[in-house]
Amino acid sequence: MLNERCSDPPKDPENFKDFWVFLEQNDGKLSRVALEMAGIGRKLADKSGEKLVGILLADDSGYDMANTAFEYGIDKVIFVKSPILKHYRTIPYSTIIGNLIMERKPNYFILGATHNGRDLASRIAVKVTTGITADCTELDVDPAKKLLEARRPAFGGAILASILCARHKPQMASARPGIFKPIDPIPGRRGELEVIESNMKEDDVVTKVISVVTKEEVDITTSDIVVAGGLGLGKKEGFAMLEELAKELGGIVAASRPAVDAGWITRDRQVGQTGKTVNPKLYIAVGISGAIQHIAGMKGSEFVISINKDPSAPIMKYSDIAIIGDAYEIVPKLIEEIRKAKASPKNNEAAKSN
Repeated sequence: MLNERCSDPPKDPENFKDFWVFLEQNDGKLSRVALEMAGIGRKLADKSGEKLVGILLADDSGYDMANTAFEYGIDKVIFVKSPILKHYRTIPYSTIIGNLIMERKPNYFILGATHNGRDLASRIAVKVTTGITADCTELDVDPAKKLLEARRPAFGGAILASILCARHKPQMASARPGIFKPIDPIPGRRGELEVIESNMKEDDVVTKVISVVTKEEVDITTSDIVVAGGLGLGKKEGFAMLEELAKELGGIVAASRPAVDAGWITRDRQVGQTGKTVNPKLYIAVGISGAIQHIAGMKGSEFVISINKDPSAPIMKYSDIAIIGDAYEIVPKLIEEIRKAKASPKNNEAAKSN
């Protein structure tokens, strides 16, 4: 298959089977995006009639991670074990997974579009002579044609492009973190575990892990309540007010890209096409105009409240409640009313009974 021209379809399409997902891990624990891929993989594997297979590369900690993967819907885990696979490195990961793909021939293979996932996906696609649709926001399958329907924003987010890979296998896609939700785990659920001892040696790998430095980042994708600020706040200090509101609501503060670019808040809080995707129960947009790139990152929110001086701001048409006015007058009043509601005897009694 490696010697075929890119325009050639696979010679034996009937021999391809199973729906594979990459189980990304960090420090011996499955990352959230691995559980997200397992969730959407479970849905699509059921729809296409395929077995859901998780690909896990790790050291001895892989056994515990495999059990977690089973609880989150994986039918079979192919666990490639070696001390050199404890941390992600491009060459060993892409070589091992690429060889597995050429040997086992999966129909589909999806990965999370993290830093590591993006690096890995492109290397694998080249190695096995297939294509990949990157940074997808929607994934589906046509069970009759056995086609993966990968959708992603195009032309600056103005349209959603559906991309098919009809002539090459596996059909590959990477999905943006935060788009898909993990399924509810089934404690004690088990599946088939295949352990492969890798014979790759440290001397075979050009890059060396000298030390691992973990940067603390805020994960805005897991909160049910997100309070996001934009350039309309006018100043960095406005985020202190949003922190206060988020604290009262039990939520987390996020931001639009212009506010991040202005240096008002760290980039790990950015919502949008070039940031993170959130799907909270409540999204409060304060001073955010609603450019299409920002909407792409929060359109899955269940309920949206916008606070903006401009009644014609694009964010308004995506809002369930639109409050027109100055955020510095409205937000403090909201905080005050929330505190009053919390302190009311009726709410205190309800809290005690619960």
